[in-house]
Amino acid sequence: MQVTVNGETREIEETLTAEQLIERLGLAGRRLAMEVNGEILPRSRYAEHRFRPGDRIEIVQAIGGGCR
Repeated sequence: MQVTVNGETREIEETLTAEQLIERLGLAGRRLAMEVNGEILPRSRYAEHRFRPGDRIEIVQAIGGGCR
């Protein structure tokens, strides 16, 4: 099925979870947030959340830093 991840159309399996998508994108273990169709997906639901055809997924990475 097709979904859009950060503006790019991707073909994924219907059984793919949000957690598995993060792993495939090489983002496992990083501080990030995921939004699906305009709604924040809590990290506690990544392992169970499955996508639907046409979902719009936005993934943003937290960048640490500070002022000197």
